[in-house]
Amino acid sequence: MLVTMKAILDRASEGNYAVAAPNVGSELDARAAIEIAEELNAPIILDVHITHHPDFEFIGPVFRKLAEESKVPVAINLDHGADFHQAILAIRSGFTSIMVDRSMLPYDENVKEVKELVRIAHEVGVSVEAELGHVGNGENMEDAGVYTDPKEALQYIKDTGIDCLAVSVGTAHGAYVNVVPKLQFDLLKEIKEVTNNFPLVMHGGSGTGDEQLRKACSMGINKVNLCNDLLKAAVAEVVNANTEGNGAYDLWVLVKKGFKRRLGELIEILGGKDKAWTPEVKGLPTFEIQAGE
Repeated sequence: MLVTMKAILDRASEGNYAVAAPNVGSELDARAAIEIAEELNAPIILDVHITHHPDFEFIGPVFRKLAEESKVPVAINLDHGADFHQAILAIRSGFTSIMVDRSMLPYDENVKEVKELVRIAHEVGVSVEAELGHVGNGENMEDAGVYTDPKEALQYIKDTGIDCLAVSVGTAHGAYVNVVPKLQFDLLKEIKEVTNNFPLVMHGGSGTGDEQLRKACSMGINKVNLCNDLLKAAVAEVVNANTEGNGAYDLWVLVKKGFKRRLGELIEILGGKDKAWTPEVKGLPTFEIQAGE
């Protein structure tokens, strides 16, 4: 069933668990994500980055159809929307949520740009994620980002009207090189308390370690973005397979198997297993935006 990310994360925050948000860029990995979510009776968020599939107008309806036919709640979210055009394109393409990432801008500029897209998105029933502080790059931990300030986070939520907040508490994007991230759990606890149990998002979940993820999701993280760990699992499944004879024909089966296996493990670690529900009212508001408007 197709839902907004707000519908998923409000429940997750109230129930003190997190929902997996795998990056997907094709029908293959989107099907894998939804299948394992159904097997575990878990809600799922499909994160879509423009570098993974630049043609939103093509892939959006595909993901939307898969979500509508699913037995569990599925949201489709623009990951790290970098500009106004990407956000509007995602909305037009059927995404139910957008991330407006202005985390590199000064506070006032960040608020101004996010607030504008919140107003537009909410008018058509689409939820919005934004980031305060800045999650850096795992390949260069000297530039690992800027931690989120708890008091500033509360004001930011009020100033923008967002539905969930991505916070920087020690993780980084991509693969970590010769380092294990050390999450700032005291900071996370303070952010959750100061923001009155507002839904919080962790970017850079891959490589963080299962126990740190489990603890973070018990302390207020409600969405965890995942990519690198899932791709590594898919690659490992192919590399370790027997490709003698006609074995190579199993390529896509193996990719899907590895992706599902690791994602399933993470869904359980995050606490999402058996958290699916049946909405009282099915469907979402319908809308049309014509080209040029």
